[in-house]
Amino acid sequence: MKLSDIIQTVDGEVICGHNRIDAGPEVEHAFASDLMSDVLTLKHCDFMLITGLANIQCIRTAEMSDIRVILFVRNKPVDAEMIALAEENDMVLLRTSYSMFKTVGLLYNAGLKPVY
Repeated sequence: MKLSDIIQTVDGEVICGHNRIDAGPEVEHAFASDLMSDVLTLKHCDFMLITGLANIQCIRTAEMSDIRVILFVRNKPVDAEMIALAEENDMVLLRTSYSMFKTVGLLYNAGLKPVY
């Protein structure tokens, strides 16, 4: 899926990485979790992380796991430190007001594949 399609599907907003929305990577797989320890165990690479955990640890976990797109659910606030680290790592941060359950269901129905 194109990032613009993901944003439209979940009525999302771009927090950071505006310049990568049209020219950015297409997303084929996603993983939803608030437990960063679960994210670190994944062998799959190049997927979008869907999470309600909005803190610097989320960005650092994404950095270690080569995740380039993070979608925050439940309208979680993202602070300046998170945005700066994401920009430094060329990440796209998105946000939706939807719950994780609704977000995942909408994206799955739109064709996004699970990691496993």
